[in-house]
Amino acid sequence: MNSTSYLKKNLISRIKSSNNEAFLKALQTIFDSSEQELYKLSQNQRNSVEAGRKDIENGNYKSHEQVMEEMTIWLEKQ
Repeated sequence: MNSTSYLKKNLISRIKSSNNEAFLKALQTIFDSSEQELYKLSQNQRNSVEAGRKDIENGNYKSHEQVMEEMTIWLEKQ
């Protein structure tokens, strides 16, 4: 039995045997919150995230070091 199956069976058994309403409500809250999106993004935001992911896949990005070097040079010119 793999660890996921063991955990599921163990949790099911413990939930079935519990009469602690506060504990069961806390579990319900955990399950409810895990089913919701962490962040509600607009379509425009989702499109921007997807465009950024595609840029990364295509190698269109700069490392932190590159950006910091460019900013240092730019600041020195100001």
